[in-house]
Amino acid sequence: MPCTHINHMSDEDVKSWLNSFDTVMTDCDGVLWVGAEAIQGSPQVINRFRELGKRVFFVTNNSTKHRREYKQKVDTLGFGGDLDEIIGTAYLAASYLEDCGFDKTKKVYVVGSAGITQELDDVGIQYLPIGAESSSGFNLETINDSRLNADQLLDRSVEAVILGFDGGINCWKLMMAASYLANHNTQFIVTNADACFLRAGLILPGTGSMVAAVETAAGRKPIILGKPNPLMFEIVQKRHPSVKPERTLMIGDRADTDILLGKNCGLQTLMVGTGVHSLEKVKDWETSTDSEEQRLVPDKFADRLGDLLDRIKDL
Repeated sequence: MPCTHINHMSDEDVKSWLNSFDTVMTDCDGVLWVGAEAIQGSPQVINRFRELGKRVFFVTNNSTKHRREYKQKVDTLGFGGDLDEIIGTAYLAASYLEDCGFDKTKKVYVVGSAGITQELDDVGIQYLPIGAESSSGFNLETINDSRLNADQLLDRSVEAVILGFDGGINCWKLMMAASYLANHNTQFIVTNADACFLRAGLILPGTGSMVAAVETAAGRKPIILGKPNPLMFEIVQKRHPSVKPERTLMIGDRADTDILLGKNCGLQTLMVGTGVHSLEKVKDWETSTDSEEQRLVPDKFADRLGDLLDRIKDL
């Protein structure tokens, strides 16, 4: 079905649409804020949703922060909400291991940041220190490099590798992760597979780029937790059984993560044009003969989330 721009909806259509969902799941960066600044009107819309009886969850593929840091940010920027309404991929990684009964006498090797290890602390799962690897390079031609010793480098109690975004990624970390994964009993868990980020005209490799290197070296496929994979919604449902997919709205700025999560889980979808993808891209996907591109088309589109405020403030 074609995407409907909210500016082309009548007041009655907007009211009917608003009554069709009870739960809102929203991406954060590019939808609610950019950097440290809220996007105009976004806090007011989120709070208006709550006034209208909607439950709001913040869902992000960013694994670098513990939920407490997000809680501080949503409070500072005026969005409000409780800690259990924040679902990040660092939290998903810890929840996944806990739910599958990970042996707490064993350890996790983490490629990522303190957001992941702090969430592991909350569930009592042990891990190796982040960044303990050498930062200097090694020469593959030097076969007698004393640093390259599996017995000395590998902790045999490691039974899971968690890979998230790591701004300090290097060959040592890739080597360690792949070496732990040579044991096929070691779980391979990835927070998300976002390929890249655009910043100031530069392309920054994302978690997906790092995953590709480890996956290639280890010859193994990971369990990917973040959007667009269904686990994020499944965690929300598990913690909040009253949440129904057909009565849940997923809001995002990126079709291949946010909107596709909605499609994969049977949710309603709304894309905003303040982040990665534009209305022009949506129109391209609508006319595409590629069924996978057609799945990227959201149900609704708004130039920014704040544009909803005038449409719903008097309902």
